[in-house]
Amino acid sequence: MAFSQTQDTAVCAECNGTGWKIVERDEVSGAVKCGCVATERSERLEGNAQIPPLYSNASFENFLLPRDNPIAYRDLTEIYLAVRGYARDFPNTKKPGLLLMGDPGTGKTHLAVAALRAVMAKGFEGLFFDYQNLLDRIRSGYDSASNSSDKEAYRDAMDTEVVLLDDLGAHRVTDWVEDTVTSIITARCNQRRALIATTNLIDPDVGYSTYERTDAGIVYHKTTLENRIGPRARSRLFEMCRVIRMPVIEDFRLRKQGER
Repeated sequence: MAFSQTQDTAVCAECNGTGWKIVERDEVSGAVKCGCVATERSERLEGNAQIPPLYSNASFENFLLPRDNPIAYRDLTEIYLAVRGYARDFPNTKKPGLLLMGDPGTGKTHLAVAALRAVMAKGFEGLFFDYQNLLDRIRSGYDSASNSSDKEAYRDAMDTEVVLLDDLGAHRVTDWVEDTVTSIITARCNQRRALIATTNLIDPDVGYSTYERTDAGIVYHKTTLENRIGPRARSRLFEMCRVIRMPVIEDFRLRKQGER
């Protein structure tokens, strides 16, 4: 659609800024909503989504696949298509959520943000939260001296149509953390509100080994997602999310630098 420039804003040439345009069908004229309305809403939603600048342009189109590694290329392409399919089918997905598990640098956050942006382009409200920052904001909300936006963080995490929770479990375990995370995930699960989450932690039900034995016979037990968020939150999370394990590949951030 074309836009004409005024002194301060761009005005849609099709509807002259009214949001409605006249169309003729079967020799009958009528008014319909102009496409610029949906475009403006999508831009407004993305502007309010609090996506960090590092990921503000993350999309499916600029996700880099490791073409020099056939096995990694095959595995990551399958995951890429699954995440893209989730965004394409939303909200008519079998499960309302998506959980991406894997080592740092595997492209989890890029894919998660790409999905969030694609969903918001359909008109759904979305918010990006860094897990630790969200908990800090909720905790500060108990302080009477804190500002009102901090007091709204807990409600936003519960009620926003689509929430992206990045680096889930990246916080030491306390009863308060476990109860807070459980209440957010449970509320979203019960209301079928979408949750897109990423985590560096492991889970035995996704094929991870929970321990490592050294040549000296010493056994190291690895921290699991359940260890960090508790069994109730973990159970609800797996109930509401399609769980995807990222393959072990070259650091995605290094691949991006190499393409520059």
